[in-house]
Amino acid sequence: MTPPLQRCLRCYRPHRMCFCDAIVPVRNQTSVLILQHRRERFHPFNTARIVHESLERCDLMVAYNAELADQFQQAALPENTGLLYPGADARLLSDLPPSDRPEHLVILDGTWHQAKTLFRDIPRLQTLPQYCLAPSSPGRYRIRREPNEHALSTLEATVSALMALEPENSELPLLIDAFDRMIGDQLGRHAPTVDEPPKTNWRRNEKRRRGSANVPRVLGGDLNRVVVAYGERDNHRPTPIYWTAVRLGTGERFECAIESDSYDESQFMDHLQLDQQVIERAIRLDEFRNAWRAFLEPGDHIAMRHHGTARLLAEADAEFAPTVILKAVNAPGARMDDRDKPIPPGRSRASVRLQAAVDFVRQLNSLSQIVDPQSVAPV
Repeated sequence: MTPPLQRCLRCYRPHRMCFCDAIVPVRNQTSVLILQHRRERFHPFNTARIVHESLERCDLMVAYNAELADQFQQAALPENTGLLYPGADARLLSDLPPSDRPEHLVILDGTWHQAKTLFRDIPRLQTLPQYCLAPSSPGRYRIRREPNEHALSTLEATVSALMALEPENSELPLLIDAFDRMIGDQLGRHAPTVDEPPKTNWRRNEKRRRGSANVPRVLGGDLNRVVVAYGERDNHRPTPIYWTAVRLGTGERFECAIESDSYDESQFMDHLQLDQQVIERAIRLDEFRNAWRAFLEPGDHIAMRHHGTARLLAEADAEFAPTVILKAVNAPGARMDDRDKPIPPGRSRASVRLQAAVDFVRQLNSLSQIVDPQSVAPV
């Protein structure tokens, strides 16, 4: 048996490729707060780790989006705080006079898609003034895929932003030196052959056809292990009052009402349009938890509309399988019809929304079939 790979607990790189000795302290006047998507936390090529270890004034927050929103809401931010994010109204940092420069900078760490979900799910970010960069040359990050040739890693973006805000700071290039060493060491381990072209920052996937969807692998192949689920929230507590699901491979369904005083509120019930017979069979929350666990099978993935639905399972302590959040899937050519519409007679709001999610998953699955299976994006 191959022994487990031993890693440095500071940079999370294999010991033979540790670059901690290349990380040097850098004094910065503009304080930095990095909000890191949880999937990046232990990624061995995560450059936010270098930034956090190097900058004298730098804090790092990492958690699930909902928890990160709560932490960031409670954080004490200086008055002159800005967000590095290329929104429609973002101002170019290099064009700012000294009087307009932010004194505190918030930076999002993750893939471009992850950064968009952080911005979407953390309301306080949307209240901050936005600033952007205008890179004049391609980024130097030749290991991980970037969305375009001028996309920058978190480290490059941070250094570029600080150099625009602190043009007199001669220590900032030291961060780039540490970054270049990490890149060089990694590429040195996987040097191209004579017939292989050198690697560049923007690695275009020629197998992916124009317009193909970025479909998570679990939704792009066999759907036998995909369970689509939807839940209604109790009117007074952040727990499920009703849960329904369907296993796409077999059509097997799950439906359960959970005991609650909210069933006595006529206006609330008119909104949900739940079947009275289902309500009469409502069970305790712990019984729901056991029934839901029994419905799921090894290898299942649960597809849900949005993070709010997933939080219902977390509050019920019923997270028994990996989840896929459909709202986070950006797939041109597929659309989930989630607009509020009149509920047809004999249907509940939950049944309508569950069907919309099922239809969306099938759209994603169909779109993925036009792509070479080896080029479907992994999750």
